[in-house]
Amino acid sequence: MIRKCQNSELDTICEIVNDGAQAYRDVIPADCWEQPYMSLEECTREIEGGVVFWGFESAATLLGVMGIQDKGDVTLIRHAYVRSRERRRGIGTKLLKYLQSMTDKPVLVGTWADAEWAIAFYQQHGYRLVSESEKNRLLGKYWCIPKRQIETSVVLAGEAWDHPA
Repeated sequence: MIRKCQNSELDTICEIVNDGAQAYRDVIPADCWEQPYMSLEECTREIEGGVVFWGFESAATLLGVMGIQDKGDVTLIRHAYVRSRERRRGIGTKLLKYLQSMTDKPVLVGTWADAEWAIAFYQQHGYRLVSESEKNRLLGKYWCIPKRQIETSVVLAGEAWDHPA
């Protein structure tokens, strides 16, 4: 079942994000890695900034989370993580399709440039990498992330994106 996460589940959301983020530990630059990957405070700031988390639940247990954020003319997919023991079971696909169905706006996703599996996941679902200059523009306009993270990230655009690659 896919459902909106509640504010009372903040600890569980962070637990899933931090577990799932372990896959990035040796992939992203060491100066971008933090432990925990997402603190409760950061998660709270993201929610206060408009990220709405949705979760995939089975047997009354959240197995994966994915955020969606309305940014006016586009929608962002944010913080997509599945518990490591539950990966490769279609949970991310189900969450992504569900969140995509919630908007008629173009959808953008940012991820780490060296996270080849994450890029491939989104490409399998119709997303395409935008150009380096467009990536820099989009990350600066729609995300609030450090310069170093911009340098080491990519942006993928959903099928409705009509700007040049």
